[in-house]
Amino acid sequence: MSSVDTDSDVYKTLLESTKAIPWRIDWKTMTFSYIGPQIESVLGWKQDSWTSVNDWVERMHPDDRDYVVDFCVSQSRAGVDHEADYRALTENGDYVWIRDVVHVVRKDGEVEALVGFMFDISERKKTEEHLIRLQKQLEEYSFQDGLTGIANRRMFDTVLEREWSNAQRTGLPLSLLILDIDYFKQYNDHYGHIQGDECLRRVAQTLSLAANRPRDFIARIGGEEFVWLLPETDAESARLVARKCLHLIRQQHIPHEFSSVSALVTLSLGVGTTVVHLGDSALNFVEQVDKLLYQAKHNGRMCAEFGDFRD
Repeated sequence: MSSVDTDSDVYKTLLESTKAIPWRIDWKTMTFSYIGPQIESVLGWKQDSWTSVNDWVERMHPDDRDYVVDFCVSQSRAGVDHEADYRALTENGDYVWIRDVVHVVRKDGEVEALVGFMFDISERKKTEEHLIRLQKQLEEYSFQDGLTGIANRRMFDTVLEREWSNAQRTGLPLSLLILDIDYFKQYNDHYGHIQGDECLRRVAQTLSLAANRPRDFIARIGGEEFVWLLPETDAESARLVARKCLHLIRQQHIPHEFSSVSALVTLSLGVGTTVVHLGDSALNFVEQVDKLLYQAKHNGRMCAEFGDFRD
Protein backbone atom coordinates (compact mmCIF):
# COMPACT_ATOMS: atom_id res chain seq x y z
CA MET A 1 0.00 0.00 0.00
CA SER A 2 1.40 3.39 -0.97
CA SER A 3 1.83 6.26 1.48
CA VAL A 4 -0.81 8.18 -0.49
CA ASP A 5 -3.37 5.41 0.12
CA THR A 6 -2.37 5.25 3.78
CA ASP A 7 -2.81 9.03 4.18
CA SER A 8 -6.18 8.84 2.43
CA ASP A 9 -7.36 6.11 4.81
CA VAL A 10 -6.21 8.10 7.81
CA TYR A 11 -8.02 11.23 6.65
CA LYS A 12 -11.18 9.25 5.94
CA THR A 13 -11.04 7.65 9.39
CA LEU A 14 -10.63 11.03 11.01
CA LEU A 15 -13.49 12.52 9.02
CA GLU A 16 -15.86 9.68 9.79
CA SER A 17 -15.04 9.55 13.49
CA THR A 18 -16.14 13.13 14.15
CA LYS A 19 -19.73 14.05 14.99
CA ALA A 20 -19.67 16.68 12.27
CA ILE A 21 -20.79 15.54 8.82
CA PRO A 22 -18.13 16.17 6.15
CA TRP A 23 -19.15 16.67 2.55
CA ARG A 24 -17.86 17.79 -0.81
CA ILE A 25 -19.76 19.16 -3.81
CA ASP A 26 -18.34 19.38 -7.30
CA TRP A 27 -19.23 22.91 -8.47
CA LYS A 28 -19.41 22.15 -12.17
CA THR A 29 -21.83 19.23 -11.88
CA MET A 30 -23.50 20.34 -8.63
CA THR A 31 -23.22 16.79 -7.30
CA PHE A 32 -21.98 15.36 -4.03
CA SER A 33 -18.61 13.72 -4.54
CA TYR A 34 -18.65 12.77 -0.85
CA ILE A 35 -20.83 12.95 2.25
CA GLY A 36 -19.97 11.35 5.57
CA PRO A 37 -21.87 8.33 6.91
CA GLN A 38 -22.79 10.39 10.01
CA ILE A 39 -25.61 11.86 7.93
CA GLU A 40 -27.61 8.68 8.50
CA SER A 41 -27.58 8.96 12.30
CA VAL A 42 -28.47 12.68 12.21
CA LEU A 43 -31.12 12.86 9.48
CA GLY A 44 -31.90 9.23 8.69
CA TRP A 45 -31.36 9.55 4.95
CA LYS A 46 -29.02 6.94 3.48
CA GLN A 47 -25.54 8.11 2.61
CA ASP A 48 -25.97 7.19 -1.05
CA SER A 49 -29.24 9.18 -1.32
CA TRP A 50 -27.28 12.45 -1.37
CA THR A 51 -26.55 12.67 -5.06
CA SER A 52 -27.05 16.24 -6.20
CA VAL A 53 -27.48 19.68 -4.67
CA ASN A 54 -31.22 19.26 -5.26
CA ASP A 55 -31.27 16.57 -2.56
CA TRP A 56 -29.89 19.14 -0.12
CA VAL A 57 -32.36 21.82 -1.26
CA GLU A 58 -35.44 19.58 -1.19
CA ARG A 59 -34.61 18.38 2.34
CA MET A 60 -34.62 21.90 3.71
CA HIS A 61 -37.54 23.54 5.52
CA PRO A 62 -39.60 25.57 2.99
CA ASP A 63 -39.40 28.69 5.17
CA ASP A 64 -35.58 28.55 5.15
CA ARG A 65 -35.00 27.35 1.61
CA ASP A 66 -35.03 30.51 -0.52
CA TYR A 67 -32.85 32.59 1.77
CA VAL A 68 -30.29 29.87 2.50
CA VAL A 69 -29.94 28.70 -1.12
CA ASP A 70 -29.65 32.25 -2.48
CA PHE A 71 -27.13 33.18 0.21
CA CYS A 72 -24.97 30.09 -0.23
CA VAL A 73 -24.95 30.30 -4.03
CA SER A 74 -24.06 34.00 -4.06
CA GLN A 75 -21.27 33.55 -1.51
CA SER A 76 -19.90 30.51 -3.32
CA ARG A 77 -19.84 32.27 -6.67
CA ALA A 78 -17.96 35.12 -5.04
CA GLY A 79 -15.47 32.64 -3.59
CA VAL A 80 -16.35 33.59 -0.01
CA ASP A 81 -16.31 31.01 2.79
CA HIS A 82 -19.55 31.16 4.75
CA GLU A 83 -21.96 29.58 7.25
CA ALA A 84 -25.70 28.98 7.12
CA ASP A 85 -28.23 27.75 9.67
CA TYR A 86 -31.41 26.01 8.54
CA ARG A 87 -33.87 23.27 9.40
CA ALA A 88 -33.22 19.98 7.60
CA LEU A 89 -35.93 17.38 7.02
CA THR A 90 -35.34 13.98 8.57
CA GLU A 91 -36.43 10.74 6.97
CA ASN A 92 -39.25 10.38 9.52
CA GLY A 93 -40.65 13.86 8.78
CA ASP A 94 -39.18 15.89 11.63
CA TYR A 95 -36.79 18.80 11.32
CA VAL A 96 -33.29 19.18 12.78
CA TRP A 97 -31.38 22.45 12.99
CA ILE A 98 -28.20 22.22 10.90
CA ARG A 99 -25.27 24.59 10.60
CA ASP A 100 -23.33 24.27 7.33
CA VAL A 101 -19.77 25.62 7.41
CA VAL A 102 -18.60 26.01 3.82
CA HIS A 103 -15.14 26.47 2.31
CA VAL A 104 -14.90 27.44 -1.35
CA VAL A 105 -12.13 25.66 -3.25
CA ARG A 106 -10.81 27.64 -6.21
CA LYS A 107 -8.52 26.57 -9.06
CA ASP A 108 -7.04 29.00 -11.55
CA GLY A 109 -9.36 31.68 -10.20
CA GLU A 110 -12.50 29.61 -10.76
CA VAL A 111 -14.69 27.83 -8.20
CA GLU A 112 -13.89 24.12 -8.37
CA ALA A 113 -15.66 22.65 -5.36
CA LEU A 114 -17.32 23.32 -2.06
CA VAL A 115 -16.20 21.41 1.00
CA GLY A 116 -17.58 21.69 4.45
CA PHE A 117 -19.13 20.24 7.53
CA MET A 118 -22.72 19.96 8.70
CA PHE A 119 -23.28 20.29 12.45
CA ASP A 120 -26.40 19.29 14.35
CA ILE A 121 -27.15 22.44 16.36
CA SER A 122 -30.66 21.49 17.50
CA GLU A 123 -29.79 21.59 21.21
CA ARG A 124 -28.02 24.92 20.79
CA LYS A 125 -31.07 26.33 19.00
CA LYS A 126 -33.35 25.10 21.78
CA THR A 127 -31.13 26.87 24.29
CA GLU A 128 -31.10 30.04 22.20
CA GLU A 129 -34.89 29.99 21.80
CA HIS A 130 -35.27 29.41 25.54
CA LEU A 131 -33.01 32.38 26.27
CA ILE A 132 -34.99 34.53 23.83
CA ARG A 133 -38.23 33.55 25.60
CA LEU A 134 -36.66 34.35 28.96
CA GLN A 135 -35.43 37.70 27.68
CA LYS A 136 -38.86 38.53 26.32
CA GLN A 137 -40.45 37.48 29.60
CA LEU A 138 -37.94 39.57 31.53
CA GLU A 139 -38.75 42.58 29.36
CA GLU A 140 -42.45 42.03 29.94
CA TYR A 141 -41.89 41.76 33.68
CA SER A 142 -39.77 44.91 33.68
CA PHE A 143 -42.74 46.81 32.21
CA GLN A 144 -45.36 45.08 34.37
CA ASP A 145 -46.54 45.89 37.85
CA GLY A 146 -45.84 42.74 39.83
CA LEU A 147 -48.86 43.12 42.11
CA THR A 148 -51.69 44.03 39.75
CA GLY A 149 -50.40 42.65 36.45
CA ILE A 150 -51.01 45.91 34.56
CA ALA A 151 -48.30 48.20 33.22
CA ASN A 152 -45.95 49.96 35.61
CA ARG A 153 -44.40 53.44 35.79
CA ARG A 154 -41.55 52.49 33.47
CA MET A 155 -44.00 51.40 30.78
CA PHE A 156 -46.08 54.54 31.30
CA ASP A 157 -43.03 56.72 30.68
CA THR A 158 -42.33 54.79 27.46
CA VAL A 159 -45.90 54.99 26.17
CA LEU A 160 -46.26 58.65 27.15
CA GLU A 161 -43.15 59.53 25.16
CA ARG A 162 -44.54 57.72 22.11
CA GLU A 163 -48.03 59.20 22.35
CA TRP A 164 -46.64 62.66 23.05
CA SER A 165 -44.72 62.49 19.76
CA ASN A 166 -47.80 61.20 17.95
CA ALA A 167 -49.93 64.01 19.36
CA GLN A 168 -47.38 66.61 18.30
CA ARG A 169 -47.31 65.18 14.77
CA THR A 170 -51.09 64.86 14.32
CA GLY A 171 -52.22 67.92 16.27
CA LEU A 172 -54.95 65.85 17.93
CA PRO A 173 -55.71 66.26 21.65
CA LEU A 174 -54.19 64.04 24.31
CA SER A 175 -55.88 63.45 27.64
CA LEU A 176 -54.57 62.03 30.91
CA LEU A 177 -56.30 60.82 34.07
CA ILE A 178 -54.39 60.40 37.32
CA LEU A 179 -56.40 58.40 39.86
CA ASP A 180 -55.88 57.82 43.55
CA ILE A 181 -57.76 55.49 45.93
CA ASP A 182 -59.25 57.61 48.68
CA TYR A 183 -57.92 57.04 52.20
CA PHE A 184 -55.99 53.95 51.16
CA LYS A 185 -53.62 54.18 54.16
CA GLN A 186 -56.60 53.85 56.46
CA TYR A 187 -57.81 50.91 54.35
CA ASN A 188 -54.48 49.14 54.78
CA ASP A 189 -54.32 49.93 58.50
CA HIS A 190 -57.80 48.53 59.12
CA TYR A 191 -58.03 45.57 56.71
CA GLY A 192 -54.34 44.64 56.52
CA HIS A 193 -51.88 44.65 53.64
CA ILE A 194 -53.08 41.38 52.15
CA GLN A 195 -56.57 42.78 51.75
CA GLY A 196 -55.04 46.06 50.62
CA ASP A 197 -53.19 44.25 47.83
CA GLU A 198 -56.44 42.58 46.79
CA CYS A 199 -58.13 45.97 46.68
CA LEU A 200 -55.41 47.30 44.38
CA ARG A 201 -55.81 44.29 42.10
CA ARG A 202 -59.59 44.76 41.89
CA VAL A 203 -59.22 48.45 41.06
CA ALA A 204 -56.62 47.65 38.37
CA GLN A 205 -58.80 44.93 36.88
CA THR A 206 -61.86 47.20 36.84
CA LEU A 207 -59.97 50.01 35.12
CA SER A 208 -58.53 47.56 32.57
CA LEU A 209 -61.95 46.20 31.71
CA ALA A 210 -63.24 49.73 31.31
CA ALA A 211 -60.73 50.56 28.58
CA ASN A 212 -62.47 49.97 25.27
CA ARG A 213 -60.05 51.42 22.70
CA PRO A 214 -56.83 49.70 21.61
CA ARG A 215 -54.58 52.65 22.46
CA ASP A 216 -56.14 53.47 25.83
CA PHE A 217 -53.35 52.85 28.32
CA ILE A 218 -53.66 52.14 32.06
CA ALA A 219 -50.80 51.75 34.52
CA ARG A 220 -50.11 51.68 38.23
CA ILE A 221 -47.41 54.26 38.87
CA GLY A 222 -46.92 53.70 42.57
CA GLY A 223 -48.77 52.93 45.79
CA GLU A 224 -52.48 53.48 45.25
CA GLU A 225 -52.00 55.77 42.25
CA PHE A 226 -52.98 54.88 38.67
CA VAL A 227 -52.89 56.66 35.32
CA TRP A 228 -55.09 56.38 32.27
CA LEU A 229 -53.66 57.85 29.06
CA LEU A 230 -56.17 58.66 26.32
CA PRO A 231 -54.67 59.44 22.90
CA GLU A 232 -56.75 61.43 20.42
CA THR A 233 -59.29 62.25 23.15
CA ASP A 234 -60.80 65.69 23.74
CA ALA A 235 -61.74 67.20 27.09
CA GLU A 236 -65.42 66.22 26.95
CA SER A 237 -64.61 62.60 26.16
CA ALA A 238 -62.07 62.56 29.00
CA ARG A 239 -64.80 63.80 31.36
CA LEU A 240 -66.99 60.86 30.34
CA VAL A 241 -64.14 58.43 31.03
CA ALA A 242 -63.57 59.98 34.46
CA ARG A 243 -67.23 59.62 35.39
CA LYS A 244 -67.13 56.04 34.13
CA CYS A 245 -64.17 55.32 36.43
CA LEU A 246 -65.94 56.75 39.48
CA HIS A 247 -69.06 54.75 38.68
CA LEU A 248 -67.35 51.43 37.97
CA ILE A 249 -65.27 51.49 41.14
CA ARG A 250 -68.33 52.24 43.26
CA GLN A 251 -70.12 49.37 41.52
CA GLN A 252 -67.47 47.01 42.90
CA HIS A 253 -68.86 47.63 46.39
CA ILE A 254 -65.50 47.20 48.09
CA PRO A 255 -66.12 47.97 51.80
CA HIS A 256 -64.11 50.80 53.36
CA GLU A 257 -65.39 51.48 56.88
CA PHE A 258 -62.61 53.94 57.69
CA SER A 259 -63.08 56.22 54.70
CA SER A 260 -64.24 59.72 55.56
CA VAL A 261 -66.25 60.09 52.33
CA SER A 262 -67.97 56.73 51.78
CA ALA A 263 -68.54 53.27 53.21
CA LEU A 264 -67.14 51.93 49.93
CA VAL A 265 -63.80 52.35 48.17
CA THR A 266 -63.80 55.49 46.00
CA LEU A 267 -61.42 57.39 43.75
CA SER A 268 -60.20 60.93 43.32
CA LEU A 269 -59.14 62.01 39.85
CA GLY A 270 -57.22 64.69 38.06
CA VAL A 271 -58.17 64.95 34.40
CA GLY A 272 -56.29 67.04 31.87
CA THR A 273 -56.38 67.57 28.10
CA THR A 274 -53.75 69.22 25.94
CA VAL A 275 -52.64 69.74 22.37
CA VAL A 276 -48.92 69.18 22.00
CA HIS A 277 -46.82 71.86 20.35
CA LEU A 278 -43.15 71.79 19.51
CA GLY A 279 -41.17 72.36 22.69
CA ASP A 280 -44.01 71.38 25.06
CA SER A 281 -42.99 69.19 27.98
CA ALA A 282 -44.75 65.90 28.73
CA LEU A 283 -43.48 66.07 32.32
CA ASN A 284 -45.02 69.50 32.75
CA PHE A 285 -48.36 68.17 31.50
CA VAL A 286 -48.25 65.26 33.97
CA GLU A 287 -47.46 67.68 36.79
CA GLN A 288 -50.43 69.86 35.82
CA VAL A 289 -52.77 66.87 35.92
CA ASP A 290 -51.25 65.74 39.22
CA LYS A 291 -52.10 69.15 40.70
CA LEU A 292 -55.71 68.60 39.60
CA LEU A 293 -55.70 65.31 41.51
CA TYR A 294 -54.56 67.04 44.68
CA GLN A 295 -57.19 69.71 44.11
CA ALA A 296 -59.82 66.94 43.99
CA LYS A 297 -58.51 65.60 47.28
CA HIS A 298 -58.60 69.08 48.80
CA ASN A 299 -62.19 69.52 47.59
CA GLY A 300 -63.47 66.50 49.49
CA ARG A 301 -62.31 63.48 47.40
CA MET A 302 -64.62 61.02 45.61
CA CYS A 303 -64.64 63.45 42.69
CA ALA A 304 -62.73 64.61 39.63
CA GLU A 305 -61.13 67.94 38.80
CA PHE A 306 -60.73 68.88 35.15
CA GLY A 307 -58.30 71.04 33.27
CA ASP A 308 -58.14 71.98 29.58
CA PHE A 309 -54.62 73.08 28.71
CA ARG A 310 -55.15 73.42 24.98
CA ASP A 311 -55.04 77.22 24.96
